[in-house]
Amino acid sequence: MDKRFPKIADQLLLIERELRVLGWWKEVPPSDESLSSREPFCVDTLDFDQWLQWIFLPRMKIILEQDLPLPTASGILEMAEMVYASRIREARYLLVLLKDFDRLITESV
Repeated sequence: MDKRFPKIADQLLLIERELRVLGWWKEVPPSDESLSSREPFCVDTLDFDQWLQWIFLPRMKIILEQDLPLPTASGILEMAEMVYASRIREARYLLVLLKDFDRLITESV
């Protein structure tokens, strides 16, 4: 098991918690069609917070649970900064959490 797994698991829980605190966590999933977009971050079918909830968090959970290799790079913060540019104050803590996630992914093992 990659030594970063426990820290990354904690970080994912913090990201989920912050989405809930912000009121951006949805109980009803998007359509299968929306979830199957081939565009990065599903920009053509999902809001970024939907992508975090329905694509990113579940995929990372699978990686951790199945002891699969972690991605070697992550640019989630850059995307989040663009998406939330007009809501920086509101999304401030979420951005910190995503920055920490990016850092954990790029740390050497």
